[in-house]
Amino acid sequence: MTSTLKSQKQKKKELSLLHPKARVLVTGAGGFIGSAIVHALNQRGIEQIVVTDFLGEDEKWRNLAPLAFEDYVPADRFLEGITKDPDSFGKFSACFHLGACSSTTVTDSAYVMDNNFGYTKALCRWALASGTRFVYASSAATYGDGAAGMDDRTENLRAYRPLNLYGYSKHLFDLWAQREELLSEIVGIKYFNVFGPNEYHKGDMRSLVCKAYEQIVATGKIRLFKSYKPEFADGCQMRDFVYVKDAVAMTLHLAENEEVGGLFNVGAGVARTWVDLANSLFSALGIPPQIEFIEMPESIRHQYQYYTCADISKVREAGFSAPTTTLEDAVRDYAVNYLKPGKRLGDEAAG
Repeated sequence: MTSTLKSQKQKKKELSLLHPKARVLVTGAGGFIGSAIVHALNQRGIEQIVVTDFLGEDEKWRNLAPLAFEDYVPADRFLEGITKDPDSFGKFSACFHLGACSSTTVTDSAYVMDNNFGYTKALCRWALASGTRFVYASSAATYGDGAAGMDDRTENLRAYRPLNLYGYSKHLFDLWAQREELLSEIVGIKYFNVFGPNEYHKGDMRSLVCKAYEQIVATGKIRLFKSYKPEFADGCQMRDFVYVKDAVAMTLHLAENEEVGGLFNVGAGVARTWVDLANSLFSALGIPPQIEFIEMPESIRHQYQYYTCADISKVREAGFSAPTTTLEDAVRDYAVNYLKPGKRLGDEAAG
């Protein structure tokens, strides 16, 4: 390879969106996927990161402790700042907007709409006006029960009927961005069932792997919901389980590929059963499987999804070619390297 060609390739690499000197904004940075994105940026040598969140009284702050970033700004103060002066916090190459109320059982409509819909609109307008690449978390929850499909290519977004307030708030922003003809300029990620380190603060919204690990430690067994549809045996309801490291890798790829825009499904591209997930955890821990099937609460039976699977061909066409981690390998990495030793993303560097 000639020195000229090497120089050209090096220059192209240095000019990529997420180069080591890039300055990046991550909202919801103390949360599950937000902190995983900060960690992945750190692995690329990026530390000029402004993180925002509503840290509250839980222990999300522990997700930030092992990570490197420039500054922490409370989410409401950040919005107030850019509303008064768009340049009040400086310029950014990219904004990863992961901040949201992600509970699927919350009922405070005014809060969810303001936090998930209103805030996202304001941040999107600011990002586009300032030349900042805007990548936001939509959700597979926008698809509802899947009766209208789970197609990230469709123009008919109004066909979808989310089953809960969280999904509806995300759906509203997708619809707004489409109506304002902004979708081609931004990237919306429809995350499927993401699991992995740094979800510990989420309480009942943690993945089954996280909750089941505690069940196994305490009782030696895992409890799964019974099925109420004859076509699905107990525990054989199916989900697209995607490891957080894979979800983040896809997200960063889509951010860097500035030629693409729109909505993208992010998942493993494979549907597996809850029993598969439970058996993977037992195997990772070297314990014989012991599963107990329990009644599903009446309050969630009508909004329960029995099958989800992400068609990730659109992400593939956008140039993401890395294989996704198998369920068994992902569960093993999570259980052995994070759950058992009580570690978070970024703790690896210290230990």
